[in-house]
Amino acid sequence: MTDPAITTQQPSAPASVVGHSARQHDWLVGQLPAGMLADDFFVRFVRIFQAEAQTLLSHADTLPHLADPRLAPIEMVRYLSRWLAAPGVDDAYGSRAQRLMLLTVAKTLPWRGTRKALATMLELYSGEPAIISESGGVFDQGRAPDGARWVRLEVTSTGPLAEEDFVELVRDEVPAHIGVEIVVAGQQIWPVDGSAASAGRRER
Repeated sequence: MTDPAITTQQPSAPASVVGHSARQHDWLVGQLPAGMLADDFFVRFVRIFQAEAQTLLSHADTLPHLADPRLAPIEMVRYLSRWLAAPGVDDAYGSRAQRLMLLTVAKTLPWRGTRKALATMLELYSGEPAIISESGGVFDQGRAPDGARWVRLEVTSTGPLAEEDFVELVRDEVPAHIGVEIVVAGQQIWPVDGSAASAGRRER
């Protein structure tokens, strides 16, 4: 499966991340008394424990970055994606795409179900700007229009997703009481019969 077009942008790591620990190479051996350092066998023996301990200390050193999608192991990225119920983030995408999708989902989570979040998700997958028309708005009391609520989404491509998967993605992001029209490259792919959301617009 091809990565989304937008994933050509590499998620950047924080500038504060240090590539190596400040710990000295022989941090354990260096703590031995001078008399013990003169014994080559004993020094090599201590280095065995130093190497084993280094593995545990390396985990501790990287713990603050374990939940950072830009730095975490890809297995952790997939776990965080499942935890956030991120749509479409799976092993079929490359690691760079998975990281960017997780970052995007996390960034838009507070606005989930809104126009802003929906546009961001659509553009992530299609790689092109999305056009959104909808019946929402701010109205004086008693002046809100009657009829069904609707939203029309227009994109030029579904990116790496099959059309049915793209429809499922959109319907999962749009509130359940909203009628949805999805148009890809000028062709309506949802609803299949062209009735639901269109009817809502005609009643407006």
